[in-house]
Formats: sequence, C-alpha cells, structure tokens
Amino acid sequence: MERLLVTGGTRLRGSIAISGAKNAILPLLAGSLLSERPVVLEGVPSLIDVKTMKDALESLGVKVNWTGDTMQIDPSSLRSLEVPPTLARRMRASNLVMGPLLGRCGRFKVSYPGGCTIGSRPMDLHLKGLRACGAVIDDDHGCITAEAAGLQGADIHLDFPSVGATENIMMAATLARGTTIIRNAAREPEIVELQNFLNKLGARIRGAGMDTIRIDGVKKLNQEIAHRVIPDRIETGTFMVAAAITRGEVLINNVIPEHVEAVTAKLREAGVSIKEEDDRIIVTAPSNWKAVDIRTMPFPGFPTDMQPQMMVFLALAQGTSIITENIFENRFRHVGELRRMGSQIRLEGRSAVITGIKDLTGTVVEATDLRAGAALVLGGLAAENTTIIEGVQHLDRGYENLESRLKMLGAQVSREII
Repeated sequence: MERLLVTGGTRLRGSIAISGAKNAILPLLAGSLLSERPVVLEGVPSLIDVKTMKDALESLGVKVNWTGDTMQIDPSSLRSLEVPPTLARRMRASNLVMGPLLGRCGRFKVSYPGGCTIGSRPMDLHLKGLRACGAVIDDDHGCITAEAAGLQGADIHLDFPSVGATENIMMAATLARGTTIIRNAAREPEIVELQNFLNKLGARIRGAGMDTIRIDGVKKLNQEIAHRVIPDRIETGTFMVAAAITRGEVLINNVIPEHVEAVTAKLREAGVSIKEEDDRIIVTAPSNWKAVDIRTMPFPGFPTDMQPQMMVFLALAQGTSIITENIFENRFRHVGELRRMGSQIRLEGRSAVITGIKDLTGTVVEATDLRAGAALVLGGLAAENTTIIEGVQHLDRGYENLESRLKMLGAQVSREII
C-alpha cells in the first residue's frame, strides 16, 4: 500500500506542462481497433487507465509498443472479440471497445465495466444507440454480447448527452452502411478529438462539438497515421486550483484555454488573476478570495470532474458558496474527508453548502475516487501541518507523476510504501 504525505504552507511557483488527456487517449485507443493499418499516438500519458486499455487491446490480439509518450498500435492482428472480465472491471472506459468491435467485426463480448464509484453511469444509452444501428444485444448476468450481420445508419436521439455513448455510437457508425445522425450528442473536447482522429483514418464525420453529429459510413479505414493527443483539461484545471489555493503564481504550458473556460470564469469570479497566452495560462492568486456558486453541467458547462477540486478551494473562501452536482449523484464522497481537515460543508441533497474558513488542518484522509484524491492533495497543499492521503492508486489512474510535478513547483510532497 502507498500513500502521499503533503506538508502545506508553500506557495507554488514556476512552470509546468500538461500531459495528454486521459479522457481523450482512451477512446482513441479503442478507436484504433477500427483501422486496418498501424496507428501512432503521441503525447500518451503514463497512467494506470492507459495501461489497462493497452492490456485490453493486447488481450484482443492487437500489437502495442509503448515507448516514452509514444504508442504504436497494429490492429491488423486482432483475433479475439472478448475483453477479459478482470480487465473490464478495472476501468470504466473498457466499454469503449464495443462500438469499434461491432463496427469492424460484427460482434463483441464485454463484462460490465468498473471505475470510480461516483454514481450511476448506466449503459442503456450505449446499447440503445447500437441497437438502433441494427445490433442484437444480450445484456445478462453482468455481461454484454452483441451481434450484427451489418450495421445500418440510424437517426439516434440521446436522452442525455453521454460522452461514452456518443463515442461508442460514433465508432460503430463509422463502418456502418448509410448515414447515422446523433442528436443531443455530447459536446466535450474529447468528442472533437475522436472525430479528428477517426477522420484522419479515413472516416467521414462532422459536427463534433455541436449537439448534432453526422457520420457517413465508409467501407474501411486504411490510412496509416500519427496523431498527438490533446492536453488534459482536468489536469489543467487542477493545477490552476493548486496555484490559487496556495496563493502562488504558476505558468501552465501545453493547454487549450478554450477547454477550461468554465473553470477560468469561476476562478476569476472568486478573485484569481488568470492570463491566457496562446497555449499557456498564468495563474496568480490573491491573498484572499471570495465565495462563488457552481452548478456542474455537461460541456461547455462547469465540469463535474473539477467539482471536488473547486470545493476545497471554496472551503477557504470568504463567505458561503453552494455547489450543485447535476451529473453524478454520489460525487460528494470527499466531503467527509474535507470535514476531517476542518472544512465547514453541509450537504443538502445534490447541493453542498460551503462556509469558508481561514485554515485547513492536516490529518489522515482517504481518496475514494480519482478527483476526490486530487481535492485532498490540494487541501494538503493549503493546510497547516502534514496531510496523509491514503488510496493514492486512484490518483495514479488520472494524473501522471503528480507528486514529482508538484515538487517542481516547490510543494512538499512525498510518497511512501507502508
């Protein structure tokens, strides 16, 4: 077992570069299954979830060579259409192989996926879309199997703009006959990234980033390509909050400012100075900041993946803030741990009422999921004394070398094995 020791009181200063996006690389890896030619992905972050997806591809027979931040994928050796349950249970994004396998091979078998326990993330929208394209699906005993003699384009309206469902339908429809329309589609930057990647391979997709996506099916994808992954907008937001909560000044490189506009707006509203320059952001924190209200929403609204980090920031604001969580019903599990650090947070249904205090106090806390773990690290950076964070395996799923990169900015962070 490993844990992090974070000693607060140091203002973060310096520069940091953002890694490739976790939520972009995983669908790109799945999407590579649609290709008949080798694919090279650059800017690949070293994360547990990426390794799990690599293992999943290799379990299907795909050849993968990962050196540094470059991954070479040869999907021509695909031989199996079943992801082992042990891999599926380790990561939510394992379900993203459904669309590509169905589109290219006409069938798949996948166990229900695992991942962070932040709330209900049903598969019904994924399966509804695949069924609309002609798949016959059996969903029983924790396992999903599907077959399709040939997928056919369809007009699909999603009841909710699900990112995963949008991605799975896009990938399945890429090799379907005719045209598929996805209405009320997710608009996240990772959807645009997947469209750009698939179009490089030879797909015909347009509309990503808007609420309607059109996919004109093609017979095959046979372009040999290299593609660089976009920077991680949640990691960007996390480092922005890290600079702000420590009253520091940090230059954040390799960012797309438009992808973090909602986070930037709320930090500015609280009193943080943020300067944008092409592909970098400079965050300069005030000595004190004021309370703001936040409602999580699908993109371009405030991201649910930044809610825990902003909660700990607002725990030290002047005044009372209200955060309303509209995406996941169980995404307040970090509240109890932040209370252990002295924060004054009251839960009322889907809302958290946060009364700002002067200081947090270091103690022993546990990360219950990926973003909750990030919030606890931020709390430790701002707290008096030392905070001990257990459950750091969650952090390793989504942040590349987090403690060493924080050290580069002056933070007192170490990892120990117990």
